[in-house]
Amino acid sequence: MSQHAPILPILIPLLAALLLLLQPHLPFQRAVGLLASLLGVVATAWLTLLADDGILRVYALGDWAAPFGIVLVVDRLAAAMTLLTALLGLCGVLYASSGFDAEGRFFHPLFQLQLLGLNGAFLTGDLFNLFVFFEIMLLASYALLAQTGGLARTRAGIAYVVLNLLGSSLFLIALGLLYATLGTLNLADVAYRLSQSGIHHNGARLALALLCAVFFLKAALLPLSFWLPHTYAAAPAPVAALFAIMTKVGIVSLLRLQVIAIYPAYPDLLYGWLTALALTTVLFAVLGALAAKDMKTLSAWLVLLSAGTLLLVPAQASADISAAGLFYLAHSSFAGAASFLLAELIGEQRGAAGDTFSTGAKRLPAWSGIAFIVLAMTLAGLPPFSGFLGKLMLLNTLRGVEAGVAIWTILLLAAFLVTMALARAGSMLIWENGPAGTSSAALPAAAGGWRRLGAMLCLIAAGPLLAVFAQPLSGYAQRTAAQLHDTRAYIHGVLGNDPATIQRQRRG
Repeated sequence: MSQHAPILPILIPLLAALLLLLQPHLPFQRAVGLLASLLGVVATAWLTLLADDGILRVYALGDWAAPFGIVLVVDRLAAAMTLLTALLGLCGVLYASSGFDAEGRFFHPLFQLQLLGLNGAFLTGDLFNLFVFFEIMLLASYALLAQTGGLARTRAGIAYVVLNLLGSSLFLIALGLLYATLGTLNLADVAYRLSQSGIHHNGARLALALLCAVFFLKAALLPLSFWLPHTYAAAPAPVAALFAIMTKVGIVSLLRLQVIAIYPAYPDLLYGWLTALALTTVLFAVLGALAAKDMKTLSAWLVLLSAGTLLLVPAQASADISAAGLFYLAHSSFAGAASFLLAELIGEQRGAAGDTFSTGAKRLPAWSGIAFIVLAMTLAGLPPFSGFLGKLMLLNTLRGVEAGVAIWTILLLAAFLVTMALARAGSMLIWENGPAGTSSAALPAAAGGWRRLGAMLCLIAAGPLLAVFAQPLSGYAQRTAAQLHDTRAYIHGVLGNDPATIQRQRRG
């Protein structure tokens, strides 16, 4: 059974989406959506445990071996990212099942399709199928973004669709150029072909540069990041919570492409300038956070801040930096998702003022204030929570790089300014308000309140839990980074022990 484990994160949401399309009855959709999401967590947790043995698992669809067939490649990184996606997906479905899913009859199948696209993007070993899974993910996100309509969501959706259609077009152009140059789109085969003498020429370099540009758009690197704050702030809370990991798809794809294919062949392709743009993205996001006028907008800018910080990782191509970045990635995904859910709950409790940073609204109940304080400390990177540990790991590993002084200065300045922005938000939302209303002390949305509260608290609890289990988790991150940076093992694991034989078969 374990040989089929790599397909489960794709098969479960696919079958669930098809089943959900056949029966629009809401109680049925909620039950199937929750069950599929729970099964997804179990399957990806099992896959993550299996992957920790260090063996690269290659699942050949149709029993066609790479590079001629479609393969899924499971290493520690792919397995851990699918587990992270499944956990966020389960919390999102649980939150939406309290009533939001009634606003659109196709919420649950679309949500499962987005999980399918995310998992497929992390697992695929083929660049064309990465494009396919990107499109599945993006098409589902388009529909989820417009789930409840409204002018703000329509405007954000149009900009989001147009930019991503341009990115998809550029993706196809890059794939066509890469195939014309190298004759393959399998990532391991691309890396092997680039490692051969005489292959390094302008066509392959240009194709890889175009692919990087696509991933920069997905990861919201400045100047391609203007779409993110408006889009994420306009998205419904459970959708925005899952969106928190979408920028990570671009970052992980870029990191894998950089480590396996680009850096060994073209070590100067991303050197220097990516670090500068990543730091500029961090500064841009901090200024946006300081200027934010409501909790959801602040949450969106903080997602962009985490993306800019994480983009420092592929800029360095170091196993130690990658390990620290992976821990920070898990922290920022959970904290970002929790922030969107808490923003909506706070907005409902404050009455007409919503989640805006204004005074005179209903006072929040004690549990909301405590939840905000814990989440704010996590987001700001204050001890003893995961944000502090993740930032400390990154700063420690980035200390010896060429731009280490600039990186330390900007990241520490950003942490200080984010703390100020969150302190201002807390003072407005928690303390500077009128007397508590009768409805503000109750659980949100009455009958379905426990689902929303449970989903939000689980995500907030991830910050303290990541800190408590920091030692085993950082150990897993180090093993993950070491496996990721072993390019030779990846090539031989996917193509077999004699890749040259495959090249002879291709020519024959």
